Amino acid sequence: MEKFLRSWRQDALNRSQNETAVYVGDKILALTNSDTDAFWLAQVHFSNNNYTRALTLLSRKDLISRSTSCRYLAAHCYLKQNKFDSALSVLGEQNPTHLIHSAGHSRRKIQHLNGHSHVTLRNGKSASSKAERFERSEEQDREDGNNLRFEAAMCYLRGLCYAKQNAFDRARDCYKDAVRIDVQCFEAFDQLMKNSLMSPAEELEFLESLDFDSISVPSDPSASQEAAHFVKMLYTTRLSKYTSPATLSDATETLSTHYNLATNPDILLSRAEALYTQCRFTEALELTSSILTTPETGAIVTGSPRVPSQNLGHSPSVYPLHLACLYETGAINALFLLAHTLADNAPEESYTYLAIGVYYLSVAKIAEARRFFSKASLLDPHSAPAWIGFAHTFAAEGEHDQAIAAYSTAARLFQGSHLPQLFLGMQHLALNNMSLAHEYLCAAYTMSSGSPSGEAVSIPSTLSSGLPSLGGDPLVLNELGVVLYHQAQLGDAVGLFRQALGLAEALQCDPGAWVATRANLGHALRRMGNLEEALAEFDECLRVGAGGGSMGYSTTIGGVTTTSVGVAGYEDRGLIGSLQTSRGLIYLQQGRTLDAVTVLHEAVRVLGVSGGEAAGGAGIAGTVLSRAMELWTLEGRGKHDSIGAGRGKDKARPREELDVGESWTDNVVDSGTFDEAVEMELDTQAKGLLGNALARVRPRRAEKQPQPLEPTTLPEEMELEEPPENRSRGGSRPINNRQSPTRRVQARNPAG
Repeated sequence: MEKFLRSWRQDALNRSQNETAVYVGDKILALTNSDTDAFWLAQVHFSNNNYTRALTLLSRKDLISRSTSCRYLAAHCYLKQNKFDSALSVLGEQNPTHLIHSAGHSRRKIQHLNGHSHVTLRNGKSASSKAERFERSEEQDREDGNNLRFEAAMCYLRGLCYAKQNAFDRARDCYKDAVRIDVQCFEAFDQLMKNSLMSPAEELEFLESLDFDSISVPSDPSASQEAAHFVKMLYTTRLSKYTSPATLSDATETLSTHYNLATNPDILLSRAEALYTQCRFTEALELTSSILTTPETGAIVTGSPRVPSQNLGHSPSVYPLHLACLYETGAINALFLLAHTLADNAPEESYTYLAIGVYYLSVAKIAEARRFFSKASLLDPHSAPAWIGFAHTFAAEGEHDQAIAAYSTAARLFQGSHLPQLFLGMQHLALNNMSLAHEYLCAAYTMSSGSPSGEAVSIPSTLSSGLPSLGGDPLVLNELGVVLYHQAQLGDAVGLFRQALGLAEALQCDPGAWVATRANLGHALRRMGNLEEALAEFDECLRVGAGGGSMGYSTTIGGVTTTSVGVAGYEDRGLIGSLQTSRGLIYLQQGRTLDAVTVLHEAVRVLGVSGGEAAGGAGIAGTVLSRAMELWTLEGRGKHDSIGAGRGKDKARPREELDVGESWTDNVVDSGTFDEAVEMELDTQAKGLLGNALARVRPRRAEKQPQPLEPTTLPEEMELEEPPENRSRGGSRPINNRQSPTRRVQARNPAG
């Protein structure tokens, strides 16, 4: 009868018929009065969200003190009821660290017993007594292995309780002990990774210290080694993407090819995260879109034939990265549509309000964005993207004091992330607190690269050696270079800018995302007097920009046209204008006044029509242009005076032998002012150039008789296309700031 009832209970659980499982489970417990049946009935109550009934049952039979599994279940019930102190009283406050070394020994012993289950003596007879002892020993070791798993799970619950109480140091230790006791306790490992409780270097060191050899495959002991390697690669893909990019790439490639996991959402997400850190936003967006897009039936219909259906039945961890990629590529319409889709279908999820906040931030409605980011953080207090977006709103409005308070809170919440330290340094740099900025940025570089404090790491400037074994964030080096630039340490600043560009190239980053860093290098070289090198850097910036690296290159992803807008919202015209202004300054320093006037005039034209914040640069470029025009006028008048003094001799010289300044004033010395003479001479030269061009074209037309045109139709592939809609601005990274919903890790101001 008991066997029949247990089978009935299990079938009901498999069909999610919890009431049937409770009814049958109660009858089994009445018949057997077994601790195992009591635990299963309590488990059914827990699955049915009846936490009080489960606790009552466990307490009535005094199972909490007698069974490890029942103690774990009781603590989990208290945790679900937000009774953290009661949960800790059941779990205890000390981790069973003595089990760390015995866990691997116990599992290896099980593997040994599985390999010697059949014992044969030398005379060929079976040693039944020894086999029985082995079986009993194997059963005992498996029971011990079960207890170890529950002990590891209780360490995990203990860490959750400490995290809810904002004791993040103790929570981190509990999570680490849980994974050390049971390397298959993925929940604890996931909490360590997604909450950034360890620095990137500490994550890699912790992964190498885990005993993956303790993983056993009961049905096939020979496959245990492969299983251990497989689990280690899976864990490797969850590490921070700033440290050891070569290791991450190898693990992802092996899982994709050897184990056929190329289309698995978790592997795709890991690839997209790596691409995002490399500022390859369009490629990252393609991967996240492939995760969200599904051709299956039952998908949520968005109502637009151009936008693919969004499948909401996947991990919520995809949304923050997808939203960040949409923001970086300027896909405002896609952001608007996705926010509405989530609001209609998942109104209680934190990522829904995160999507709405990112949309409002992209359209510069800061107050509305702050409100929705705050709502997202209330729904999920440990959501890093929600805190990031909330902090962005203060940075966007220039509220440096509140931004610093938010970054400081973020540094406490996300102790292993270098981003709070980085942006604290940025804020102090904006406030001209150079010493504090340097301190925070050095700490950020140490955390991101894993190098010892105060030690400079040389990064290869070419890709001949492949991905560097030591990663890091090039933005940290750029900001450190800016600090040294303002402190007049130009040589060290040049070295850091070159190191940032070398690291970005070694990490295969998008070159267009680092145009501003190259421009910073050009400014430092200009101030050092290396004018030719500085001019070469500015020319390279314009070349990369013209190639589409940082400009508005458009692409179609899943029917949605997106346009790259660079890293920090810099407009294309504003960037080109600033680069032309810098070139004009160098030309002035070189004495090439005419070239300076030409490029400065272009800078004023570009900046004047750009609008927004970039238009403010037109005033600076215009001031420099006015000065260049004055210098040009003075130079021209000096030549005019010298020509007037020797006008009799000059008239006897052929026109071709005169230099540029002389040719402008040779025939107009007696007419009006010098400015009018220059204008008349320019008109004359323009007419001459036009006449020469027409003279070259007319003979060709006379030789070739015009043929009558016949009506033709263009092939379908040659038809002209309309320009892409909603082509948004492009840009690059500013000299000392960077606005991005997920690259900044800030926390709300507690007093705000």
